[in-house]
Amino acid sequence: MSIKHLPNPDNLPAGPAPSDPRLPSAYPPPPNYYYYGAPGSNAAGPYSEEPDQPSVPLSHYLWILRRHRYKILAFVAASVAATYIVSARLTPIYESTAVVDIDRQAPTGLVGQEAQSLRAINDSDQFIATQINLIQSDAVLRPVTERYDLRKHEKQKVDPRVRPEAAAEAPIVLKNLKVTRPPNTYILKIAYRSPDPQLAANVANGIARSYIEHTYNIRIRASASMSTFMQNQIEEIKAKMERSSEALIRFEKELNVINPEEKTSILSARLMQLNQEYTAAQADRVRKESAYNSSRDGSLEAAQVSTQGEELKKLRERLNEAEEDLARIKQQYGAQHPEHRKAAARVNTLNKQNDNALQNILRRIETEYHESQSREAMLQKSVAETKKEFDTLNARSYDYQRLKREAETDKKLYDELLRRVNEAGINAGFQNNSIRFADQARPAVKPVFPSIPLNLGLAFLLSSILALGTAILADTLDNTLRSPDQLSQIFNGPTVGLLPLIVKGRPNALSSAATALANAKEDGSSEEGALVPLSEAEKGLTMYEESIRTLHSSILLADLDQRTRSLLVTSTGPSEGKSTTASHLAISNASLGKRTLIVDGDLRRPSLHRVFGLSAAQGFSNVLLGELEWRDAVTPVPGYKNLDIMVAGPPSRRAPDLVAGGLIQFLEQATREYDLVVLDSPPLMNFAEPLHMATAVDGVVLITVAGETHKKAVQSAVSTLRRVRANVACIVLNKVTRDLSSDYNAYGYYGKYYKRYYHANA
Repeated sequence: MSIKHLPNPDNLPAGPAPSDPRLPSAYPPPPNYYYYGAPGSNAAGPYSEEPDQPSVPLSHYLWILRRHRYKILAFVAASVAATYIVSARLTPIYESTAVVDIDRQAPTGLVGQEAQSLRAINDSDQFIATQINLIQSDAVLRPVTERYDLRKHEKQKVDPRVRPEAAAEAPIVLKNLKVTRPPNTYILKIAYRSPDPQLAANVANGIARSYIEHTYNIRIRASASMSTFMQNQIEEIKAKMERSSEALIRFEKELNVINPEEKTSILSARLMQLNQEYTAAQADRVRKESAYNSSRDGSLEAAQVSTQGEELKKLRERLNEAEEDLARIKQQYGAQHPEHRKAAARVNTLNKQNDNALQNILRRIETEYHESQSREAMLQKSVAETKKEFDTLNARSYDYQRLKREAETDKKLYDELLRRVNEAGINAGFQNNSIRFADQARPAVKPVFPSIPLNLGLAFLLSSILALGTAILADTLDNTLRSPDQLSQIFNGPTVGLLPLIVKGRPNALSSAATALANAKEDGSSEEGALVPLSEAEKGLTMYEESIRTLHSSILLADLDQRTRSLLVTSTGPSEGKSTTASHLAISNASLGKRTLIVDGDLRRPSLHRVFGLSAAQGFSNVLLGELEWRDAVTPVPGYKNLDIMVAGPPSRRAPDLVAGGLIQFLEQATREYDLVVLDSPPLMNFAEPLHMATAVDGVVLITVAGETHKKAVQSAVSTLRRVRANVACIVLNKVTRDLSSDYNAYGYYGKYYKRYYHANA
């Protein structure tokens, strides 16, 4: 439901108090009073807003803390005190720590690969974890445990079903031992705890020495085992090497070569050269064959284009020159001239030389052609023979390579094993110094357990968390109503009001009516509250009275279209303050100058006659039985103007059964003469007549008690009233205190304000 905060009281205009009779009947609710309502309902009023989603504010948890602060402080103090007492009585435990340094760069041997000092380290975390587990192994812990009898010291229990021999051989586990590694280091801290500081130091040092000796013994045994294994293997490898070497030598003898690989290379080069020569011979033969074929017709042109045609060309040129000279001389000197005969003889001589040269060239072309054919055939035969020899040797070379590889592998393996055997023998006697005893453990001066400051801090923290959690859980699991927010979330419609708890015996401006009501409580009525006459209220208003006046205004102003003339005040159970609330509502209405009648409808346990000090000789029961006119049963209340009362009257078994018939007629007549009729009824959930009364009145005011009334009871009551079509005008949360609801905080300022206001206007 929505909450409307009214203006600050300090900003109100000066004027008469709300209880002044001169004020109009409709005055606004007092400042800082929470007014609840639902949109569209007759209880919403002008101060309602749209409903918000229910949520738990942070201030509510702070309020829970303030409410249970003394319980929380007491629980925390008791927890801290108990922790201190227990810690002081515990046996002090001392811890001593031995430091072991691991140098992963140190060589593990004198010769061979183990002598290399620089190595790539990529497994530091795995290596350190391995060493920590090795320190906690049985082989390391057993010598120290047996030396100092640590099983008895740690009070390790032995299963009686296990034989003593088997129990003695069980793996050693020391619960007081702790092995740690500081981050980003190669340091191991071996810590041991014991009530005896000297024993703790001795055990830590003993475990460190046992660890170093154990790693050395492991290395010695590993080297010896490897040496023995390699000795057995080296004989087999030696025999195998000898067999493979003999097979290689036999194969070389079969090939009749020392190195088949070298010969294969020579043959390969030779074959390549022959192939080149054979190719050149083929080309030469083709060229010469072409020249031979061209020269077979004996033409001069064929001879000239051959390789021998250069000489023929020169002879031909000389012949041409001679013929030209002959023609020139013949023309110049004539045919009979000696020069002509001389030139003709020269031409004949050159013709003969030319013919002889042509014949020689043709014979040489033929000869060269036959020679090229012969050379080509010889090269072809050489290539074929060389290729055959190369293929044969190459095929056997694979077997040779296999035998050679086996021989070399066996020899290499034999040499490596022989070297490793020699290195292992040398390195086996070298004690590794990569694990060093860096710092010995010394007896501690101060105990590490119990740490009283730490225990007290943890006790304070945990107890605070537990106390706060318990308080919040108890608040969450509380099914009772404690605040108007809860009522507004459950019931979307009726107005919700708050009434504070009036503490009995607190000094205030109460009248004698308060004493009468307190006496009524001692006589059997459990109502709380105080009836304050108007004259006393004018002298000093109490917060309860102003809450009543505000509740009265919120009920009567809820629906301005339909005037409320009759109200039923009831509750879900007894002792919830319905009679007190009904009385104060009637007084509040009468103080506004309105004629008001209050009727004690609780015919089973009436209390209003004792509150107002009146006689119960006749009253409402007589009216219901028809023995008395209702006006005759009405009595003015002494000290209260405009307020009349009709007491319950003498007890009668038949009167409650007559409520259904006589109440409606009575209310029709009474509401014509009174501005408001307030009817006090029995608890709603225990009796039937409150339902008849609820259907007859204009509105029902349901009283609940903060921290006592359960939500389901209120839900059942409201559901029952709505089922009979009764108008639930208001649900009142009574006896509200700061310990029960955080909404009560507004009343503190409200009460102070009105105290200052009335003192200033007294």
